[in-house]
Formats: sequence, C-alpha cells, structure tokens
Amino acid sequence: MLITGSSGMVGRNIAEYNKSKKYKILTPSSNELNLLDKLSVDEYLQKNKPDIVIHCAGIVGGIQANIANPVKFLVENTQMGLNIIMGAKERGIKKFINLSSSCMYPREAINPLGEELILKGELEPTNEGYALAKITSTRLCEYINREDNSYAYKTVIPCNLYGKYDKFEPKHSHMLPAVIKKIHDAKESSQQSIDIWGDGEARREFMYAEDLADFIYYALENFENMPQNINVGLGHDYTINEYYKAIAEEIGYKGEFIHDLTKPVGMKQKRIDDTKLKEFGWRYKTSLKDGIEKIYNYYLQEVLNDK
Repeated sequence: MLITGSSGMVGRNIAEYNKSKKYKILTPSSNELNLLDKLSVDEYLQKNKPDIVIHCAGIVGGIQANIANPVKFLVENTQMGLNIIMGAKERGIKKFINLSSSCMYPREAINPLGEELILKGELEPTNEGYALAKITSTRLCEYINREDNSYAYKTVIPCNLYGKYDKFEPKHSHMLPAVIKKIHDAKESSQQSIDIWGDGEARREFMYAEDLADFIYYALENFENMPQNINVGLGHDYTINEYYKAIAEEIGYKGEFIHDLTKPVGMKQKRIDDTKLKEFGWRYKTSLKDGIEKIYNYYLQEVLNDK
C-alpha cells in the first residue's frame, strides 16, 4: 500500500495506525517520489508495484495561506492529483483512495453538505484554488470508474481535521492548532485578551485525525460497499467561539475574547452530511474534549520540547 504525503498529518496518522500492521506500507519521501514530476511517479510505481494507493499528499493551509498563494494551491495540488491517479491507472493498480476536502462544496450550499453538491454552485473565494484542484481529482476518479468499473478509484471527503503531526505556526496551520498555540502563548505571557476573527459565530466541524485513519482501514476492509464519494466527519459542528472556549478551558486561560469584525471568516457553516457514512457503518470515536486534551498534550510534549 502506497501512502503519498506520508510525512503530513493525515499520511502519518494512517501509516502509524495500529491496523497498518496488516499491510506492507510504502511511505516515500518527496525525494524518492516527486508527485509534481510525472516521470518520477511513473518510475516509482513501476518499481514498487503497490496494490493500493492512498493519496494524502497536498499543499494545505488555512485562510491566510490560501489567500496569499492561490497559484501554488491550484497548480501543485492539481498536478499531484493528475500524476498519481493517471500513473496508478496506467500501471493497472485497481484500488485507489483519493483524499479530498469539504472545501469542494459551494459556499452558499445549505448544510449539511451532501456528496451530490459538488459543482452545484460558486466556491468559497478564500480557498477556491485548492477546491478546484480537489474537484478535478475527485471527478477524475469518477470518470475512471465510469469508463472501466474494474478500477475502484474512490474519494474520501473529510471534514476539517486536527491531531498529531499538525502544524501550529499561524501562517501554515489550520484553525484549531493555531488557536491552541495562540491561547497557550497568551496564558504564558499573561495576556489579558485574545482576538477572534469575525464574530465567532461561523460553524466548523473538526475531527481528530486518528479517527480518519481508522476510517481508511475500515474502508479498505469494506471496499466494495464503499460509495464512490463519501463524507467522513462527525455529522455535527461547533461555533468558532465554542472551539476557543473549549481550548481555553483545557489550557486554563482566563482572559477575555475580543472579536475583530474587519477580518475574513470564510463560509458561515461547513458541516458534512453523514447519511452515507452511517449507512456504510462507521462512526467517529474521539470527542472534542478528548481530542483537544490529546492534541494539547502532543503540543506540550512533542512540539515545544523540540524547540
């Protein structure tokens, strides 16, 4: 089983999950497998001959990174997807799990977001380039299946994720780890207040990354029954304010929150429809409270201790 992006949060959680022992897992570095170079991809697949590819690699980041680098987010994510998907097909690899994103859904779509909503409306401008790249890979997997159904190329659409191996620097991180660092730093420096972008009422769904790894192995064990495109998440969400409050409680921060209404906030809500997920027979395992406790401990022990 080849896992692309095995040094990133999702890839590492999949590679290290306890069920990974049932598989021989390939976790090449970007030097061994350059996904932006079709020749490198073709040579690697020819030499190593995986039976299954799980495509996790990608250029990822929060609102700030997406706004600053739209060309990179569109071009590099599209190239990686096309190279690995077509490379796998051309080498006769029959099983492929494409990791996509709920960013693919239209910004004005009514929540919860069902899998059938892809390309049914305009995308969120702050991450449109990333979303277009993910839509391309998702559709390509659908087309390959349609042309020859012996190729089971399927797409997993996770909600927002957080967990071990996440990035905590604000310029590169997603919301949850960025907030953990922000509140931790505020507590350490006795800062009396913290700013929240917008009014804090936007709603988001965050799942612990190890739960996604659990889903991937469940999917591999039940691959024939897995839908072509499937949302994976909690099926419920929280406001940004609620995330700040839960993290402040875990860290023990007692200051106040001030809303900066001049800042962009992205979509008002982004909650996946988990109907297909329930029918497929899988459910998440980690509560928000337990997840925040785990990731804060990871931040203290692994991230701060490394500095």
